[in-house]
Amino acid sequence: MTLRKLVFAVSLVVATPVFAEDAGFLKMFELKSHEKLADVRAQSTLAPFTTDGCSGGMSATWSVVAHLFPTFEDIHMETPPWQDCCVTHDRAYHLGNEDPTPNASYTARLVADQTLQACVAETAESRRDVLKSEYGMSDSQIDMAFRMIGATMYDAVRFGGGPCSGLPWRWGYGWPSCLID
Repeated sequence: MTLRKLVFAVSLVVATPVFAEDAGFLKMFELKSHEKLADVRAQSTLAPFTTDGCSGGMSATWSVVAHLFPTFEDIHMETPPWQDCCVTHDRAYHLGNEDPTPNASYTARLVADQTLQACVAETAESRRDVLKSEYGMSDSQIDMAFRMIGATMYDAVRFGGGPCSGLPWRWGYGWPSCLID
């Protein structure tokens, strides 16, 4: 992808997320990548599953902070409390769906991202007692915080997780890398 095409695509995604989602523009734009991935899959073998926990450096940074600040680790654990959600999400992203057809692949990615968002929000329940005790937070504050984290992660994976992006956390990362021209 040329720099000009990338800048254009990013500006459209950033400038018009509500319009684009409603109008199906993002789907139309992304389907080209799913087509390219389907071509790569037809000629390749799936690599063994790997995961980095929560991508984008989240798990790695969390772990470093936990080791540097033992009190943080005592309260918040060594890994993000929603790391299992990320690993489940990585499993979906690794394969890129059983059905490689572009529409099925697109829908599966959307469902995987929505599932990640919901899973992160649901993690509030397991952290509720600790956060109430440590910070005096109410149930609604805890729920809001985890919903916000889940929504931010959803936005990040929708923006940066498309197939054939060349990124290591892309949809279908278990297949050889592919790039859209």
